[in-house]
Amino acid sequence: MKLLFIGDVVGGIGRRTLAALLPAVRERHQPDFVVVNGENAAGGVGITERTAQDIFDAGAHAITLGNHAYRHTEVYSYLDREERIVRPANYPMGSPGKGVTVVEVGDMALGVVNLSGSVFLNAARSPFPEADAALAGLRGRTTHVLVDMHAEATSEKVAMGWHLDGRVTACLGTHTHIPTADARVLPGGTAYCTDVGMTGPRGGVIGVKREQSLARFLTMTNVRYEVADEDPWLNAVLVEAGTDGAATDITQILEPWSGS
Repeated sequence: MKLLFIGDVVGGIGRRTLAALLPAVRERHQPDFVVVNGENAAGGVGITERTAQDIFDAGAHAITLGNHAYRHTEVYSYLDREERIVRPANYPMGSPGKGVTVVEVGDMALGVVNLSGSVFLNAARSPFPEADAALAGLRGRTTHVLVDMHAEATSEKVAMGWHLDGRVTACLGTHTHIPTADARVLPGGTAYCTDVGMTGPRGGVIGVKREQSLARFLTMTNVRYEVADEDPWLNAVLVEAGTDGAATDITQILEPWSGS
């Protein structure tokens, strides 16, 4: 199995970058599944039904979210009824949406789990026992599982990788928007990367206009952020795995787009 996981899509520029570059990436690498983190897809913060549909139309089989999952209240009912989109599993159990799903292509199935870190982010429960519970719920449904660990602290992401090593196909980090250089297959057969990066404008500051971010840092005043549009890139990883669910390889994909 080949799994393509794409880092946080940021705003309209991120959605356009995804739509422009994903067809060629799929043609070149022939992934069986495409999973996209879309938690910044709607104006740079959160997701809506329309922006989620843009991501599905671009070729995603599943969408993961993160700490901005509930920014737009109109998406709540959509999260409840759309089986292909997941928000952090360690959010309150009665909150909109679900944290675990299984998507199928032909005779192949992929479990997708979304977790939120608890260091510097708000979550109802620790992601570590929540990951164990998610895997228990997936037992017998699929041998291939992707975990999107949406977290601020690199230590928490690395710890989750070791916690899940040998039990999931891939544990991949999102949220900080900067691709890290530690993509590897852990000894137990789990593909790991601390942060996959973002699909959006590298010419800004993690997706927002750089002059606005600089003004915030220089003046310490409240500055309204807008999504940047310079130098858009697609950041992703390609994971290859055997029929037993164990990863055999992970490759970073960092693709610039000349459009706007």
